[in-house]
Amino acid sequence: MKHILIVDDNKANLTAAKAALSDIYKTTAVLSGAQTLKFLEKNIPDIILLDINMPEMDGFEVLEKIKSTPEISHIPVIFLTADSDAETEQKCFDAGAVDFIAKPFVPAVMRSRIGRTLELEELRKSLANRLDEKIKEVSDIKSKSNKDVLTGLWNRAYTEEKVSELLAKGVKGALFMMDMDNFKAINDNYGHMAGDSTLKAFAEALQKYAGEDDVICRIGGDEFMTFVAEPSSKSALGKHAADIIAEVGYFLDNSKFETNSSVSVGIAQFPEDGGDFKSLYNAADKALYCVKQNGKNSYHFYSDQYAAENKRASNSVDLEYLREMMHRNDPGKGAYMLDFDNFHYVYNFIRRVVERHGEDVNTILFTLQNENADPSEIEQAVELLDRAIFTSLRKADVSARYSSRQVIVMLYDSKDNGGQICAERILSCYEKLYTGNLTFGYDIVKMENSGLMKNGRRNADSEVVKL
Repeated sequence: MKHILIVDDNKANLTAAKAALSDIYKTTAVLSGAQTLKFLEKNIPDIILLDINMPEMDGFEVLEKIKSTPEISHIPVIFLTADSDAETEQKCFDAGAVDFIAKPFVPAVMRSRIGRTLELEELRKSLANRLDEKIKEVSDIKSKSNKDVLTGLWNRAYTEEKVSELLAKGVKGALFMMDMDNFKAINDNYGHMAGDSTLKAFAEALQKYAGEDDVICRIGGDEFMTFVAEPSSKSALGKHAADIIAEVGYFLDNSKFETNSSVSVGIAQFPEDGGDFKSLYNAADKALYCVKQNGKNSYHFYSDQYAAENKRASNSVDLEYLREMMHRNDPGKGAYMLDFDNFHYVYNFIRRVVERHGEDVNTILFTLQNENADPSEIEQAVELLDRAIFTSLRKADVSARYSSRQVIVMLYDSKDNGGQICAERILSCYEKLYTGNLTFGYDIVKMENSGLMKNGRRNADSEVVKL
């Protein structure tokens, strides 16, 4: 039953109004504006019938206070007045009333106007609710489109937009670029469900240590990004990175993954290292690359790298000194062992040399043939194959792991059947080092014509890397 509050300083009018309405609505009657406001502190009627001419506080003053109180401002008000001139009518509507009823009351007219007002109010509420639902639906759709499906973190596009807004406002902060070291080995050895669980754990670690205003993002694959807003100090940023590395490391240890996986973090600060998102992103990416080239499983500030470069810039050297300094970093024995990303750069450089000078270069891909072997046994076998490659080849040859089961070797200046001879020599050395049952097959590609040569005596039906 709808609830109507009737306000009139004349008791006879109140009695007449209640008599006309009580059989249809729940009614409450008060005699003054002060009583009205006190009643509304704890009650929300569906409609208010408000007399205009009252002592101490007239109807217009009461309505003004109602409209200025958010909790009750939506209640429709119908004025009760003995004045039916156009000026009074206009004043009623200007004050915010939805209608007015002339005195003395005509019960049928009163009920009709109240009924119509309540119907319109129900329609207004219904439309408002539907609008709220649509706004929420649109908001949910937009939110989902801005989020990564697997982790629930923001995606790259939204993060760039949000961080750019914060930078434009002058919010100081730091951009963390992060990725999982050796993540592919988790997918290869334990399956994509294990890989997905690892990415979720990574995301949860970022959320655990994030502040209220931080923006956390999954860029894609095993790459993540966080904008840490208003950091207290550089040491606090370092601790933040160390906490993330340790948290993910704890998950990896408990998962018993035999993949030597970890987390690397590059950090760039605003405004010191970049004045906009793009420059800050590039600086953080360079800092991450520095971690990758120096052992992984750590964090690095771009500012530290920049300071080192500036130090070198302030201490110029001649070419002979630089050559000798770089030469001291080369142990000078065996094949040159690289990670796959750097192998890719070297490979493309050698390919240019071949195209220009016609050198003979062979690429050998060794593939483990035992698909269901224990991961720890696989790791041991591949490590011993690495050792066999290092000790069997020349300093001019280059090697890299492609995956936890495959190793690539590039042989420079290997003529005729030199590729097959080297491959057999490597496997012979491996068999002396390894006493288990895991074996490797190989395929050979000659670089000058990109022709696949199936001349390996232990060639397996395995995946061949497209170089």
